[in-house]
Amino acid sequence: MNAPDKVVPARSATPKEDLVLALGDQLSALLSASRAMTAETAALFHPELPRASFHIARWLYAFGPAKASRVADALSMDRSASSRLTSKLVEQGLVEVRADSLDGRSIVLELTANGRNKMCKAIHHKGDSFRHRVEKWSATDLEQLTLLLRRFNDEQR
Repeated sequence: MNAPDKVVPARSATPKEDLVLALGDQLSALLSASRAMTAETAALFHPELPRASFHIARWLYAFGPAKASRVADALSMDRSASSRLTSKLVEQGLVEVRADSLDGRSIVLELTANGRNKMCKAIHHKGDSFRHRVEKWSATDLEQLTLLLRRFNDEQR
């Protein structure tokens, strides 16, 4: 039995459209690599926790203590799922829960010292991996990519 022929994606009739498709391919590769790096970083943060728990902890690290509802909304996460994931973080001593001083019906989430320490190590590892990928790039190349990505991202706003 012969192996099936390799499927070649259809390309457009214009050189610019070919470039747009090539850019899309590279952005897809970047997003895949980013997801893989996030999975690795989440496992470094705590190997037994679901990756979504890492996102909660990462948000708290970046923005500080917040109401549970605010964290769920910021992460576009269902509140019941967020609550379950937060419980796992609390069980591991990475997040603490306290009553909101302004609204006793609400709870506030905050990373514990252990949670901040583990997150700091995980983020440092991720940064080291990133720096390794671009360590041989010139400052001009880094600046050019940064400017182009900023322009690309600004177009979505």
